[in-house]
Amino acid sequence: MEKIKMFVYNYRDFDEKQYFDQYAEKLGIEIKHVNFSPDMSNIHLAEGCQCLNIITTPLTAEMLEEYYKLGIRYIVTRTIGYDHIDIEAAKRLGICVANTPYGPEGVAEFALMHMLMSLRKARAIEHRFYGQDYTLKGLLGKQLSGMTVGVIGAGNIGMALIRLLEGFRCNVLVYNPGIQNELPSYAEYAELDEVLSKSDIISLHAPSNESTYHMISTEQFKMMKDGIIIVNTARGALIDTEAAIDALESGKIGALGLDVIEDEFDLVYYDRREEILGKKNLYLLRSYPNVTMTHHMAFYTEQTIETMVRDSLRGAECFFNGKDNPWKVV
Repeated sequence: MEKIKMFVYNYRDFDEKQYFDQYAEKLGIEIKHVNFSPDMSNIHLAEGCQCLNIITTPLTAEMLEEYYKLGIRYIVTRTIGYDHIDIEAAKRLGICVANTPYGPEGVAEFALMHMLMSLRKARAIEHRFYGQDYTLKGLLGKQLSGMTVGVIGAGNIGMALIRLLEGFRCNVLVYNPGIQNELPSYAEYAELDEVLSKSDIISLHAPSNESTYHMISTEQFKMMKDGIIIVNTARGALIDTEAAIDALESGKIGALGLDVIEDEFDLVYYDRREEILGKKNLYLLRSYPNVTMTHHMAFYTEQTIETMVRDSLRGAECFFNGKDNPWKVV
C-alpha cells in the first residue's frame, strides 16, 4: 500500500518531533515538514502530498484553492479551534477538515491558575519582589473560597473547570445555550445576564463564531459587579478589547487574566523580540498591573502535545483508508 504523504507546517523539533516520528511510522505516513507557517509564497512546498497539517495559522479561500490544485484533500489543525480555516471554501472545494481535541484538564487548570494569580495580585507581587520592594501596601488579595464563579461555555473544558472549583467551595453559575449536561450540586445553569450580574469571577470557555463575537462588550461590562475578575483561555474574539480597556481604566474590571487576545494569529508562536509590533492594545494591556497575560499556551502540557500530534495523524489514516474519522469537522 502506498504511504500517505503529509506536509506539516510549524513543525517543532523540541516537543513534537518524537511523537511525529513514533506515530508516522506506526500509521504508515510519510512526513515532510517545515518550521514556518503556510502562506501564498510557500504553498508549492506541499506538492506531492495529499494532506496538510497546520496549527493556528490562517488558511484563506485563495490558499485552499491552490492547495486543492496540488492535490491536497485533507487538512488537519493540531488545535481544538479551527476558525483560522475558511471552512466554507473547504466545503466548496471538497477538502476534508479535521481538528485535534485534547483532554480538557490542562486548560481548566490554567484558567484556575489565572483566577488565583488575579485574586492574589501575583503580577504586582512579582514586580515588587524583583525590585527589592518587600512592602505589603496595595497587595491585599482575596480568597477564591466561597466566591461565585460564572462559567460561560460548559463543554469539556468548562465542565472540567467546574469540577476543579468544588475544592474551593465556590458557587458556580453556568451559561451554556447548547446541550446542558448534568451539573454538580454546587453549580446551576443561568441566563447570561444573571451570570454576568451575580458573579465575582467570570471564566470564558465558549467557541469563536458569529454569535459569540464580542459577547463581552460595553453593555455586558455594565451588568457586572465593580471589581469583576475575568479570565479568558478560550478565544480572543469573545471580548471586545477596546471595551475591556475602558472597563479596566474605570475600575469596573478588578483584574484580567488573558491567555488569548484578538488579532493574535501573527504573534503566536513566533519570536518577535526585535520588532515593533503594530499592536497598540496589546502594549496597553500589558502595561496594567492588574492584567496577567500568557501567549495562547493554556493547552501546553506533555499530554496534550502527544495527543495533538498523534490524533492529527490518526485522523488522516482514517480518512485515506475509508474509516470513520472522529476528528472530522467537515
